[in-house]
Amino acid sequence: MTRKKLKAPRAARQASKAERIDAVVSTELMRYRENRVVRGLGFASEAADQPPLIGASLATIGAGMVLRRPLLLRAGLRMLASEMVATGIKAAIKHHVNRTRPRKMHKDGRYSLHGDREGSKDEGPWNSFPSGHTAGAVAVSRAVTREYPGVAPLAGLAAIVVGLIQLPRGRHFASDVVAGAAIGAVSEALVNAAARRLRA
Repeated sequence: MTRKKLKAPRAARQASKAERIDAVVSTELMRYRENRVVRGLGFASEAADQPPLIGASLATIGAGMVLRRPLLLRAGLRMLASEMVATGIKAAIKHHVNRTRPRKMHKDGRYSLHGDREGSKDEGPWNSFPSGHTAGAVAVSRAVTREYPGVAPLAGLAAIVVGLIQLPRGRHFASDVVAGAAIGAVSEALVNAAARRLRA
């Protein structure tokens, strides 16, 4: 297992206690970023990015229509709506919160949160909070299980892996992933509440 020595930058050590914990956890886990399993799971986790999730949702909707399977159609609609709500919430937060990504922190030795740095708020290296991949994965996995409860263990495991693998990859801090998971859960709950009202 490849492990490269890393040390949390001084800038992060001067941040709040919660941020320092995030930096230490990230530093420890990033030692495994070149591991084959981590790289493989990281590549697979890209399926939880916005375009692939929207594509999967649309494909599910299409399959439900063609095969005349209402359950599949509803699952696809739930997936699409939940992903769109999660993306909207995530994007709004990212626009107002500036946080250095772990990889950037270790590469440049700099860390910032809440706009105390140069550059646009929409630059990728400074958009660590929250994790969009995790938000989308949680939202879509929960949406699927509303119509197909039997796949809950597998869908839940997939969402967990998507979130956790972002840590050794250096894409997100632990709190980014937790926030992303919360956004995904809330987004799907909002969609489910709306669906129940429409049915009523």
